[in-house]
Formats: sequence, structure tokens, C-alpha cells
Amino acid sequence: MKAIRFIGVNKLLEMQEIPIPEIGERDILVRVKAAGICHSDAHYRAGISPVRPVPLTLGHEVAGVVEKIGAQVSNVQVGERVCLHYNISCGDCYHCSTGNDQFCEKVLMLGHYTDGGYAEYISVPARNAIHLPDEIPFEQGATLMCASATAFHALRKSRLKGGETVAIFGAGGLGQSAIQLARAFGALEVYAVDINAEKLNLAAQYGAIPVNGNKVNAVEEIKRLTHGKGVDVAIEMIGLPQTMKQAIQCAGVLARVVIVGLSNKPLEIDTYNELLGNEVELIGSNDHLLQELPLLVEMARRKVLDISRVVTRTVPLDADAINATLDALENFSGDVRTVIVPASNQD
Repeated sequence: MKAIRFIGVNKLLEMQEIPIPEIGERDILVRVKAAGICHSDAHYRAGISPVRPVPLTLGHEVAGVVEKIGAQVSNVQVGERVCLHYNISCGDCYHCSTGNDQFCEKVLMLGHYTDGGYAEYISVPARNAIHLPDEIPFEQGATLMCASATAFHALRKSRLKGGETVAIFGAGGLGQSAIQLARAFGALEVYAVDINAEKLNLAAQYGAIPVNGNKVNAVEEIKRLTHGKGVDVAIEMIGLPQTMKQAIQCAGVLARVVIVGLSNKPLEIDTYNELLGNEVELIGSNDHLLQELPLLVEMARRKVLDISRVVTRTVPLDADAINATLDALENFSGDVRTVIVPASNQD
């Protein structure tokens, strides 16, 4: 089968022919219908987050059709539409048994530590398969597994309550989902901070108040809009020290600041004025949980979460097209979401 593979830091991804993966008794083989290109994939290629082993097939946002099932699989059937939870966990360790499977002692993330979905086929444990309703296209189902799921988990970590105000830093794939989910969680106002006018326009259509960082000081503008109080919840989804700092600075009394974006640079905090003085909480949000995904998919099916406009472009399973998309993401100039659609699997 064809697969687009990571071959080393700062090297272009390459198309390679590799065997169709084998499956065990509790595994399934999925014919990939869609694989999202995430900003994290650009981080992997740039070496910000290490990939192993090398070479490796990238791609952790995956949706497709079950092609084959192992002898002990009973939760899915051949021909079923599925999207895939990207953390492969053991199911037996302390963290798995307490529902925190992203911290599994043996966890392997698709497209990071084991072969992912930039390919024609992928093999995963059957428990990683989430039923994808007919109402949700494969391209949108793929993005649910990272962008929307990560946003959902971050909002749960924030303990957002009805009537509170929220600032979302970054209006890309994660941000657009976070805006809608914040409204569904009962946020009174949602402020979307970005420098891309097109993304801010989409955010406004989802009910957010846009704040263009190219035209105003984001912190000052949010303080003005909140009459000097700041927000109750700020979520940073870009991964830049500058926007992380801004998220903290726009926080009000007893606010919670959730950091989602990846960065390899340190974050400096004015300990008293930005943290202790107002008892602001700084919270890290890492991935999401398998148990959160069925509800998230159901919210998308009911259109509580509208993902119809998040995927703005599709590309074939082609190394040049995928590398160009990663280049744009590294420069923070990419589309809201680009999804790979393998032409060979569209019958």
C-alpha cells in the first residue's frame, strides 16, 4: 500500500510502498477514507516533538471503513464507518483503569509512536474504533478525533460554568470547535483571538466576538470588552509564548487558563500580578480521553457542534501536497483544516 512517511527531522515526508498491516485477534484493519493534517504534524516534522521509530507513517486524525476484524472483535463489523481514537493504550494499567488513558504507561499515539493514517490502510485495536454516523462525512469525522476532541477535553479541564466568559486564542481547527463547545457549555461571551481575518470571520459566524491581534492589543481589547474584569476562562491553542502570555494576562479573578498549544520555548510569568494576586489557575491540557469521544460524535451528529465548515480543503495522498500544507502550518498561514482523501479509497 502507499503511505506518506516521516524520514527525519526537517526532512520532507516521502511516499513509500509498505505492506498492508497485519491484525491481531482484537484488532481491526481500516481502509482510510480521510486523514486530517494537524499542526502537531508540522511540529513532528520540525523536531519540536520527537517521532519514533523512524521511518513512520504520520497522521492521527483518521476515519474510514472497517475492512477486516480479528477473531475476538465484537464491537465493530466489517463495512462499518468508524473514526479512530489516536491513543493506543493497554487498558490494564492504573491510568487506564481510572479513565485517564492518555497517560497509559504503554501508550502509543497514532502517527507519533506507531504508524498513522497518511496511508491507504491502518490497523488499530478494536476498542479504538468509534462509530461514525452516516450524517457525518469522513473528512469531518477525521477532524473530530483531534481538533474537536482536544478542544472538548480542554473545556472540561477548564471547568467552564454557564454564564462565564471565555477567550479562545487561535481560531484554527481547534479554536473553531472550542468556540462552539464553549457556547454549548453555557458561556455568556466567547472572544476569539487570531491574526487571520478569514478565520475570525468564521469564528464570528459561530457566535464569537473576534479580536484581531494584528489590529489591536489582544489583552487590552479583551479587558475593554469585559469592562476591565478579564475573562473567566482563557484557552491557548496556538503554541506561541506570546499568546500563552496574553491568555494569562487577560484572565480575571479566579480565572482558569488552559494551555493546549505545543511549544518548546519557556513561558515567563509575573508570579504575583498574573497568577497569585487573582488566584488564577494555570492548567495543562493533554490530548483527550477515549470515553469523551462518543458524546463528542453525538454532539456533531445533532449539530450542536457544527463541523461542516471546519474542513476547508482536501488533498490527495501525495507527498508534495502534504509537505506544502505542513509548510503553511509552520508559518501559521494554513487553512482552518486540510484533510487527506486517498483517491484509491474513494470507491
